[in-house]
Amino acid sequence: MSRSTRSSRRILSVAVTAVAATALVLAPMSAANAGPPDRGGHPGKGCDERNNNSVSKLLECVKKGGVLEHLDAFQAIADQHDGTRAAGLPGYDASVDYVAERLERAGWEVSFDEFPYDYFGPSTLRQLTPTETEHETGAFTGSASADVTGTIVPVDINLDVPADATSGCEPEDFTGLDFSGPADIALIQRGVCDFSVKVTNATTAGAEAVIIFNQGNDPTREGLIVGTLDPLQATVPVVGASFAAGAALAAEGSTAFISVPEPESRPQRNVIAELPGRNDDNVVMAGAHLDSVQAGPGINDNGSGSAALLEIAENLGKWKPQNTVRFAWWGAEEDGLLGSEAYVTELDQAARDRIALYLNFDMVASPNYISMVYDSDQSTFPAGEIPIPEGSVAIEDLFESYYTALRQPYDDTAFDGRSDYEAFILAGIPAGGLFTGAEEVKTEEQAAIWGGTAGEQFDPCYHLACDTRANINEKALYLNVGAIATAVLTYGQSTESVNGVRGARWTIADLLPDPAGPQGTFPEGGGGLAHDHGNREAA
Repeated sequence: MSRSTRSSRRILSVAVTAVAATALVLAPMSAANAGPPDRGGHPGKGCDERNNNSVSKLLECVKKGGVLEHLDAFQAIADQHDGTRAAGLPGYDASVDYVAERLERAGWEVSFDEFPYDYFGPSTLRQLTPTETEHETGAFTGSASADVTGTIVPVDINLDVPADATSGCEPEDFTGLDFSGPADIALIQRGVCDFSVKVTNATTAGAEAVIIFNQGNDPTREGLIVGTLDPLQATVPVVGASFAAGAALAAEGSTAFISVPEPESRPQRNVIAELPGRNDDNVVMAGAHLDSVQAGPGINDNGSGSAALLEIAENLGKWKPQNTVRFAWWGAEEDGLLGSEAYVTELDQAARDRIALYLNFDMVASPNYISMVYDSDQSTFPAGEIPIPEGSVAIEDLFESYYTALRQPYDDTAFDGRSDYEAFILAGIPAGGLFTGAEEVKTEEQAAIWGGTAGEQFDPCYHLACDTRANINEKALYLNVGAIATAVLTYGQSTESVNGVRGARWTIADLLPDPAGPQGTFPEGGGGLAHDHGNREAA
């Protein structure tokens, strides 16, 4: 064995040791417990007292019990507030207060970033004929408010499975359809083009309301679909429906009642926490959305990312980073990425230029998970018109190197702007992150690699009431807690690989192996990020 080979293996061993205190070995203790013994065997400083300035130190204090404690707290908040932590409702306010209190106690500088928010109460979609049925629904972001009772007019729909559809994408789809009645409701199927295009074509044709139902071409597109019309502000009410509801509404002679209530102005808050660094002109940001959907408590989506970030933050309060570190817990992500978009929009150019990078953690403990990294190098998923700022590839490489060091397989997920990183990349700020899957169905190949159940969604409780504390895969959660800690410590010390700004002479990233490469289990699209956070397009 050559000397250089021995050296390389020794470096790899150090790297693996530094990050191995993650997924399966975190002890069930709270972060407030005493730290590990010192070299003399004497009790160490408590984790809330010491400077955790390395990955190994930090992961000695980021405990299994601490992460789960936060998830239990989010569940309790939902239980106390009608089963939800959605923006505009008391459960979200209680979640904000909980996170802020824990951060302040840990020594972070905490502020609230308020942004405007219009709260819509529950919408109604009631089929009146040929049978009377109440269909599950919700208003699209950008919908007008109104009550409409009218005749259903199907628009170029296809109910044959697989249901390929271009419904409503062309003005010609409405040619020959009768929208001359006192109230007509366009029934449009998801597929191919933006929701805003479908609604614009429908209102131009004379529709007084629009129902957009899910496509039905695969199991991930059968349930209720509710998205955003952004930047369109519709002049008619627009609500969503499942594929089954759309098929029922398409029956000859169908009439329906639609109600979208008037919105109430309920300004919401992002939680922003900061640790000042030696270089305050180079800010490392990491974030997770704190809100749930109205249908459930949102413990995986996104209590998992919020809890992981909070547990790490609680153990970094004494850290003196090279670069300023700023964490964010976003509001109203489920309504169209509203909190993060408002935050970035209100920054002037100088403030944006100070942000070196942004890390996003949305759904990192899906019960039927696979490990995924945002595909910023487009090795699997071409980004199309989505701009990918220079430096984003280095972030992807870091997460992939982390998984490689632990000999954990990973795959790409589409870097397509469907979570809170979108506003950052649109502003030219490098970004990256992790994801473990939403409503996409796990394949046999993926089950062979990561375990779990083929033929079931990565998260069978995605956007449902069953997204509870029981909907967490603890192995995935702990594995990703380590990845998040590694990235935060690395970039807190130096962002040279991302934006060229030198900091510490070396970081843990310098010891990690080269990425092994994604597993390539999404050869024909997908990528697990099929969830509709802020979804503007029907394709």
